[in-house]
Amino acid sequence: MGTVTIGVSIAVPEPHGRLLQERRAGFGDAAAHGIPTHVTLLPPTEIDDAELPAVEAHLTAVAAAGRPFPMRLSGTGTFRPLSPVVYVQVVEGAEACARLQQQIRDASGPVARELQFPYHPHVTVAHGIDDAAMDRAFEELADYQAEWACTGFALYEQGADGVWRKLREYAFGGPMVPPQSAHVGLDSLPTGQGARS
Repeated sequence: MGTVTIGVSIAVPEPHGRLLQERRAGFGDAAAHGIPTHVTLLPPTEIDDAELPAVEAHLTAVAAAGRPFPMRLSGTGTFRPLSPVVYVQVVEGAEACARLQQQIRDASGPVARELQFPYHPHVTVAHGIDDAAMDRAFEELADYQAEWACTGFALYEQGADGVWRKLREYAFGGPMVPPQSAHVGLDSLPTGQGARS
């Protein structure tokens, strides 16, 4: 029996995903082309490959209980000096992302785990590169904006080559939460199988 490294994330759709991936590469981040542009819901997690069916069933249940919601990115932020990361900020949809990641990591589920840092949804555009390049990423994407309707999330596996590849997509089962009532709608989302209240 072997192990696999998995992650769960919301893909940033085209043309935004490719643009941010190319900008990340342009800042000198060598990992850019091996990591699809995303908002993390479950960070890299090693599991026994025999556990994959249980993980997929769990993710199916979480998605079935969810509803599409508006996502909007705007401007940049950084985790420096704690972590060498510059990111594009999630300014709408953050609450829904936080709820989803909590359901995915629920203690009763197959991928229960604690996080190294408090959860903060974001789109990484520079990681572990020199300070001047990090500063450039922070400044050049300061006016960046993107928005879309998030209709689900995906399960990824990291290959031996370090590249993340999509294994399966999970579509939400409920109706769309419109932007003007997103806050009210998210408060009343079903919590899903085994989710914390």
